[in-house]
Amino acid sequence: MRRPSKDSSHKLSAESQRLVSISQAVVQAASRIEERTWEHHLDTQLQKLLKTSHQDTIDTTLNVLFKEDLNAYDTLMEAVEAVSESSVMVEQHDGAEVTYQALLVAAPILAWTRFSIASGAIAPDMLSTLSAHFSAHLLAGGVQMAMAPTLFAIDQLPRTHAETYATTHKLAQAAHKGTAIKPVAKAPETAPFLADTRYLLVALVAPQGAPLFRWQEPQHHINFAAERANALEQWRIQADPTIARLLPGCGIEMLLPEAYYVACREADKQIRPVSIRAAVHYLTNTLAVEASDLRAVIAAFGEESADGQIDEYRVGFTVRQTNEVIYGIVWPLYGQEDEDGTPAEGLAGAGIPGMEEPKTPLDDIIACLNEAGISHIKRINERYVAEYCDDCGAPLFADPSGELVHAEMPEDAPAGNEHFH
Repeated sequence: MRRPSKDSSHKLSAESQRLVSISQAVVQAASRIEERTWEHHLDTQLQKLLKTSHQDTIDTTLNVLFKEDLNAYDTLMEAVEAVSESSVMVEQHDGAEVTYQALLVAAPILAWTRFSIASGAIAPDMLSTLSAHFSAHLLAGGVQMAMAPTLFAIDQLPRTHAETYATTHKLAQAAHKGTAIKPVAKAPETAPFLADTRYLLVALVAPQGAPLFRWQEPQHHINFAAERANALEQWRIQADPTIARLLPGCGIEMLLPEAYYVACREADKQIRPVSIRAAVHYLTNTLAVEASDLRAVIAAFGEESADGQIDEYRVGFTVRQTNEVIYGIVWPLYGQEDEDGTPAEGLAGAGIPGMEEPKTPLDDIIACLNEAGISHIKRINERYVAEYCDDCGAPLFADPSGELVHAEMPEDAPAGNEHFH
């Protein structure tokens, strides 16, 4: 279950009421034919709203459904994501209509460093090289593509569904017509992190119903998983030298390029353990201490009016002999991780003897800390309202006594890139 925007009005307009009604109709459909008919109506309504940038109407509807009808909320959220990251184009060819489908794809790159992680414009020669490898190793035959000439940080990506919709259509037109795309004029500045994700955005265009990726082609249907793994491995091998030039001084790991929202969520999850490893590596090298000399303090955070819902854990690091938080990382929660842990799925959650119990997010954090060499871990039982520094906007972390503080490196720490959040 996904989270709604937290700052939208609860008043329902006629457009919002229509979205509520159709979303509920999809959930209550008694056949696949009826369900797809309602889904088509829902997509049509969303396309109108996204094309005219009526994001507030969609946000208001999602907030209402999140409180009143979670099944309809999930239906609407899935629909708005699908409509904003895809499009259909109809053209006339020799007197007949030909329909094309387009999909916005994100190719995430996990990066970690003691210095800074680059973002911004991609030089034409590197863009050409990356596009060639992307097409050759990942895409089905005949698929047109256009890669945005920008390496995006997460806070430089489209922020709303309406912005995603506009990006999808802009790149899809470029892919279909073979036109050039201008780099972002002035991308927002991004906060420095020891570990962060960078993204390539690509639009794919093919005749409607045709495969987009190699593993979707008919000859690979039986062994699609193996073909997908092989395609990812070839993409990593061939693109690695160019990505390394784009991200100097960084360790990198390229994830599977997928539909925009799925890829972004997967990258958000995968960067979390990398952030812990990068933090411990940075602290041990900067302070000339062993990992066993560090202590981690874990606290849960959420919105003030969220009825106890946990949105994220924050992990503050101290030297064992002191209470000063010298560094911190945020471990955001996704899906139903804000419940009493990751939801049980399939047989693992059915109480069958011998089946492993699902891990909670807290289990995962502690396991990552242990793997990084930190065994001194304190869990603060209190749930805090998410607070940030008034001056720089950095998140505040709980110290061993439970007080929320700003993470600050010691004054006598060696000079360098200490001002990470």
